[in-house]
Amino acid sequence: MKFKLSKKLLVFSLMLGLSLTSFSAKDPGKNYPKRPVELCAPAGAGGGWDLTARTIAKVLKDEKLIKVPTPVVNRPGGGGGVNLAYMQTKKGDGQMLSIYSPPLILLHLTGTSELGYQNTTPIVGLISDYGAFVVKSDSKYKTINDVMEALKKDPKSVKVGGTSAAGSMDHIQFLLMARAAGVEKIEDIDFVSFQDSGITQILGGHVDIYSTGLSEVEGLLQTGNLRALASTAEKRVGKGVLAEVPTCKEMGIDASYINWRGVFANPDVPDYVVSYWTDVFTKMVETDGWKEALERNGWEPQFMVGEDFIKFLEEQEEASKIILEEIGMLKK
Repeated sequence: MKFKLSKKLLVFSLMLGLSLTSFSAKDPGKNYPKRPVELCAPAGAGGGWDLTARTIAKVLKDEKLIKVPTPVVNRPGGGGGVNLAYMQTKKGDGQMLSIYSPPLILLHLTGTSELGYQNTTPIVGLISDYGAFVVKSDSKYKTINDVMEALKKDPKSVKVGGTSAAGSMDHIQFLLMARAAGVEKIEDIDFVSFQDSGITQILGGHVDIYSTGLSEVEGLLQTGNLRALASTAEKRVGKGVLAEVPTCKEMGIDASYINWRGVFANPDVPDYVVSYWTDVFTKMVETDGWKEALERNGWEPQFMVGEDFIKFLEEQEEASKIILEEIGMLKK
C-alpha cells in the first residue's frame, strides 16, 4: 500500500512539474529580467551617450525601479556603427539596451553603415539635448562668428573635431551652422572624427574647435579649461555655466539643431522585453531624480513610446535626407 501511495505521489509530482514547466514556457517574461541588463553607450567615456547611460543607471538604482544591476558598457567605434553591428549578433537578446541619437539615422543615410534604426527595437525617446561648439580657454577665437569669418576666407583654415563619424551628428550640426552663417564650400571644412573622448583632443590642441553636446562640457566650462562659443538651441538652456552659453541665433546665425536621445533594444526581442522597459521608463521620467538630471544637464524632456516614437524616427529620417542632400552628403 505504501508503494502504491508513493507511486501516486510520484506521478502527481511529475504532472505538477510538467504543468509548472509548461506554464513557465508559456510566460517566459514572468521573471524577466533575472540577470543584469547592459546599458551600452556606443562611444567612449565622457560623451553624451555615456552621460545619458550613466544617468539612467543611477536613477534606476536610486529610485529602486528595477531589481537587477544595469552596468554601463562603452562600445566605441564608427560613430555608433560598431555597437550597431554588434547588436545584430544579439538578435532576440533582452539583456542589452543601447543609447542612441541622430547618428543612428545619419550613419545609414550617409553610407557609413548599411544599418539603421530599423535594425533595432526602439523602446523610448527620452530627451532633447543641443550641440555646443567649444574651444580652449586661450583660443584666438572669441566668438562663433570669429570662426565663421575665418571659414569664409578659407574653409580649411579651421580644424573641427567631434566623436561622431564624418557625416554624422557632430559634423552635421557644425555644417548646418556654417551654412546658415554664409560659409561657402562647407564640404571643404576639415572635420576630424575621434574614437574616444574629444575633450583630450581639443585640450591637446589637435583641433581648433570641438563640436559636441552641450551637457558634455559642463565640468570643463566650470574649471575654465574650455570656453563655449555657442549652442545650437533655440534659446539658452540649463543653469549655471550652461545658461551662460549664447545660442547661435543670438550671434546672428539663424539656425538650430536638436539632439534627441532614446533607448533601443536589440533587434527581434520578445514583446515582453519591450513592455517591461516601456513601463520602467514611463515610471522613471516621473521621478524627482530624473527631473533633477534634466535640469542639471540642460536636457529637455521628449518622452515618446511605441508607435509615437517610431513615427518620430521616420520623420527624423525624412528631414535628415533633405539636410544631407543640401550639403551633398546623402548617399544616393
